[in-house]
Amino acid sequence: MNTFPSTSDTAAPTPAAAAATITARRIGVLLVNLGTPDSPNTPDVRRYLNEFLTDGRVVDMPAAIRYPLFQGLVVPLRAPKSAKIYKELWTERGSPLLFHGLDLKEKVQAALGSDYVVAFGMRYQNPSIASALEELRVAAVERIVVLPLFPQYASASTGSVQEKVMDIVKEWWVVPSINFISQFATEPGFIATIAARGRAEMEKHHYEHVVFSYHGIPERHVKKGDPTNYCRFGSCCDTLTDQNQYCYRAQCFATSRLVAAELGLSPDQYTVAFQSRLQSRLRDPWLQPYTDEALKEFPAKGIKNVLAFSPAFVADCLETTIEVGEEFKELFEESGGGHWQLVPSLNSEPQWVDAVASMIRRN
Repeated sequence: MNTFPSTSDTAAPTPAAAAATITARRIGVLLVNLGTPDSPNTPDVRRYLNEFLTDGRVVDMPAAIRYPLFQGLVVPLRAPKSAKIYKELWTERGSPLLFHGLDLKEKVQAALGSDYVVAFGMRYQNPSIASALEELRVAAVERIVVLPLFPQYASASTGSVQEKVMDIVKEWWVVPSINFISQFATEPGFIATIAARGRAEMEKHHYEHVVFSYHGIPERHVKKGDPTNYCRFGSCCDTLTDQNQYCYRAQCFATSRLVAAELGLSPDQYTVAFQSRLQSRLRDPWLQPYTDEALKEFPAKGIKNVLAFSPAFVADCLETTIEVGEEFKELFEESGGGHWQLVPSLNSEPQWVDAVASMIRRN
C-alpha cells in the first residue's frame, strides 16, 4: 500500500517558508590599518620597524639584501630616533592610530548591527591581522569583507594587507568567500567627510592656499603596477581611466580634485604634494612634488596662511600629527609663512562611520 502522502494531502513549502528554516548567517568585516609599536619604547619601536621595513612590498629589494640591510643597519639606527617621536605622539589612551581604529570598529559594529561581526587588525604588530581573522573564523561568518583603511591603492599598503590576509586564510580548512575593498579614493562619503572637516577649519580662519599632502612612494612602485605602460608622471593623472585606475598618484589627484570641488577651490588655490620620502644612495626618485620643498616656496608667492590635509590617512598618526602638523608648520614659519593648520583626520567621526558602513553594505 502506498504510504506516501498525496499532493492533495500536503502542500509544498513556499520558498519563503523554506528560507525561514535556514539560520541567518552573519557577515564578517575586517578593518585593517598599517600598524604601530606596542609602546613608544625603543625595543617595541625596533620590533615594529623590523616587521614594517622588511616587508617585500614596502622595500622591494631581494630578501638577501633587504633583511641584512634593514635589520642589521637601518632599524638599529632609526629605532631610538623614532622612539623619541612616538613619545611625543603617545597619549593616555596610547597610540592614536590604535585607539582611533578600535573606536571606529565599535562604531561601525553598532551601525551595521547584529548581522555583522566587525574585527580590527594591524598589518604590523598588534592587534594582528591573524588575531582579527581568528575572531571572524570562530564566529563562523558566512563571508568576509576586508577593508584596508588606505583610501588610495598602493602595493606597499593595501597590496600588503591583501597578501597577508590570503597568506593566513590559505591555512584554513574552510575558506569563506572573501571580498576586498581595494580603494575608496573617490568614495562620496569619504570625500564629503574630508570636506566637512576642512570646512570647519576654514570657518575659523582665512586661508590663501590649501595643501593636500599624501604619503610618498617610489616612482618605480607606480611603474611596476602599470602593465599598459600608460604612466608618464604628468597629465596622465588628470583623470582616472581603466588604464590608471590603480595608479596611486592618479588616485591622490582624484581625491584632491573632488575635495577641492566640495570646498569650491579653483586649481590655483591648492597644491597636491607627497611627504615621508626615504632617499636611498641610488637617489631613487619618489613621487613629486615633495611637500617639504613645495611649502618653502609659498611665502615668496604671497601665501602666508595654509590649510593642510592628509587624505592618505583616515586616522591621526605620526605622519599627520607630527610630520604635517608640527614639522611642516615649523618649516613653513621658518620660510616666512604665517599660519599653518592641519585638518584633523577622519578618525571615528559619525559621518565617516556612516561612510564605512555604507561601503561594507554595498560589498
